[in-house]
Amino acid sequence: MRILSIIIISVSILLSTGCSKGSQINGRSFKTALMSVKSLKNRLPQEQRVAFELSFWAIHDQYKQNNSEFLDQVDGKSPEALIELGKSVFEKRKQEGFKEYQQYATWDDMIRKYTQERMDQLSKSPKADPRDKDNNVIYKL
Repeated sequence: MRILSIIIISVSILLSTGCSKGSQINGRSFKTALMSVKSLKNRLPQEQRVAFELSFWAIHDQYKQNNSEFLDQVDGKSPEALIELGKSVFEKRKQEGFKEYQQYATWDDMIRKYTQERMDQLSKSPKADPRDKDNNVIYKL
């Protein structure tokens, strides 16, 4: 009985330690940060996905010269915290005169534009190739 209780305690400690950063970005390396962002993005509601992605890449562009500083900025951040950091980066770079951001009045305008582009891309279905009709595996008997 004592061994069973030790095993249960050990397993619960391992699970709590291993699963504690499931909703945060892992910034050990750029590769792990990308994997974390991809995983977190898929769990977010559709309205937040574009803002989350744009925030990540805006922060990356700001710290492009220093990868370790970029990883320090995003490590351990939740999606909400990353979006807030992305907003502040947008405001700062817009005030500095960053050409790409000058076309948008606010952060929300930029998010709206990119969300609409994403929706337009998803709504366009690829046209069926007429040759596919000949490749049908359902035969008329």
